[in-house]
Amino acid sequence: MMRAPRGLAGAAFLKLAFAARTMAGVSELETALRMEPAAFKALYSTEKPKLEDENLIFFCQKGRRGFQATQLARGLGYKGARNYGGAYSEWFQKEG
Repeated sequence: MMRAPRGLAGAAFLKLAFAARTMAGVSELETALRMEPAAFKALYSTEKPKLEDENLIFFCQKGRRGFQATQLARGLGYKGARNYGGAYSEWFQKEG
């Protein structure tokens, strides 16, 4: 199972990490975050992150799409949206 980057643990990370495995990418994120909670759960098999979640962590392979996803989520009101700047590459080197 994927672990949250150090200091960024929490249910929101796990929810989004699980959902992200089935998403097409940033292009699908806006639609997903605008869904009703029941529709999100039916499609992604996990609870939809809440606007008030503190650690809604986005990441990608190199960092650019994770940053874009973070900006998109913040624009939709997810104040705890954060980008894991080291991206998957750094996480894999340290934790993988």
